[in-house]
Amino acid sequence: MTLKDLSNAIYPNVNLTVDEILKKYPPRNLKNGQVVTRYAPSPTGMMHIGNFFQMFISYSLRKTNGGVFFLRVEDTDEQRTVKEAAQVIYQVLDKFGIKPDEYQTLDGKDIGNYGPYVQTQRLQIYQAFAKKLVAEGKAFPCFCKKTEGKADVLEQRKTKFVENDEREYDPCRDMPIDEAIKRIKAGEKYAIRLKTKNIGTERVKFYDLIKGEIEAKANAKDFVLIKNDGVPPYAFAHAIDDTLMGTTIVVRGEEYIGSTPMHIELFEALGFKPTIYCHNPLIWKIGENGNRRKISKRYDPEFNMQFYFQQGYPNDAVFEYLLNLISSKFEKWRFSNPNAHWSQFKFDINDITAVSPVFDMVKLNDISKNVFAKMSATEVYDGWHNWAKEYDLALAKELESNKEKYVMLCNIDREKPKPRKDIYCYGMIKDYFDYIFARPTTTELENGDEEKYAEFVKAYAKDFKLASSKEEWFEGVKKVAMELGYAVDNKSYKENPTLYKGNTAKACEFLRLALTGRKNSPDLYEIMQVLGESEVKHRLDI
Repeated sequence: MTLKDLSNAIYPNVNLTVDEILKKYPPRNLKNGQVVTRYAPSPTGMMHIGNFFQMFISYSLRKTNGGVFFLRVEDTDEQRTVKEAAQVIYQVLDKFGIKPDEYQTLDGKDIGNYGPYVQTQRLQIYQAFAKKLVAEGKAFPCFCKKTEGKADVLEQRKTKFVENDEREYDPCRDMPIDEAIKRIKAGEKYAIRLKTKNIGTERVKFYDLIKGEIEAKANAKDFVLIKNDGVPPYAFAHAIDDTLMGTTIVVRGEEYIGSTPMHIELFEALGFKPTIYCHNPLIWKIGENGNRRKISKRYDPEFNMQFYFQQGYPNDAVFEYLLNLISSKFEKWRFSNPNAHWSQFKFDINDITAVSPVFDMVKLNDISKNVFAKMSATEVYDGWHNWAKEYDLALAKELESNKEKYVMLCNIDREKPKPRKDIYCYGMIKDYFDYIFARPTTTELENGDEEKYAEFVKAYAKDFKLASSKEEWFEGVKKVAMELGYAVDNKSYKENPTLYKGNTAKACEFLRLALTGRKNSPDLYEIMQVLGESEVKHRLDI
């Protein structure tokens, strides 16, 4: 019996040939400098910040250089795949306004000519290549019990393998062909493994777009190509898919650097040119003990990309922060281009940091404050309203009930040479302006000011009318203050403070306390305009 008989026994129903597959996936017609990048998530639950970080690098490379950015769902790990997780991936991309050039819609329609874009729909392709490798003597069936359900038993149960020098060969690799066929026909379970050509002393070099040339020990393991359930693990599937789909740059986490020699041998066995890798650094955090640690699903809510929607961070703030993590040049560019949109930043793969960046919520919030400060009142209102429709329906209805009022609220201290920078997410606006929604029940009034506070507020309320300009309003405040013995000239007050009940600033503080309950707030005149004359009178009635 021959190796071809063995390959036919393994895959009797796979009639699709490798040549037919290659014709179906011709090389892409790219212009000079164009790239093909991909986002290839596994639908295992949430989309996390590290995964999104990689996606954004791939997306930015395509955006800068032109070409194709496609989405491929890698759902071959049945044990880890979570129902509806693919929908989460699509929802996050949609909310961030990122649309791949090629992908499969949720209802199963492929957009693009290099699909299917879901790996479990490509099983015949993987099996055809596995069949060819078996026929060429480059792969073999492994019947070891511990291979059942394992992507690479070699890492899990080395005791099941014969170790010769530094080699880690599978005991089934030299099984006679007729015995293997007999066991297959008897219904035994088996996986397909690559028969490594190395003995454990070889070295391999490969180039990484971030870290440069890397030299490492070559692969010397008979690793799994197809699990005993007929599905390939990541290594085999990605080598075939990225080649057929014409991927020019694969962005993935630096944890894959150690397995790159294995992938290189696989590309060679398949007769493919190895892809170009860009191993991005992992994102870290500073723990409570001051030590660096990986950003964590368990401890860090910002790990989950849904967090940014729930809190109400503008998309632009998240993108700007990621660019700060990715490239040290972005911050300098932003300083030189304070009013430019982040998308105008010229993204260069050579500028990606090789050092693991540290996620800093304070930095993210500062960036988001700057993003908010540049937005118009209408943009803030629209973003706030859209956020509320998903996360606070009662607030959304309130915003809809009086749009003009809440646009005015969003415009307080905005669209000025130096706008306030206090807001960093939509979820905090209601609490920040809580006094707009309801009369404050407590004030930050200092002990000893009770009588003066009551006296001034009652006097101001007596003839109150909503002023038509800030100047008119301030003159009205000074008039009442002067009649009650307050200094309207700050210089005079500083020279002889005991002659006065206070100064104009103190008078404004009393008004601010009556209207907001706080000593500090945004522009008081603008707050009064938002509240309206009737509500101001109501709050001054103490």
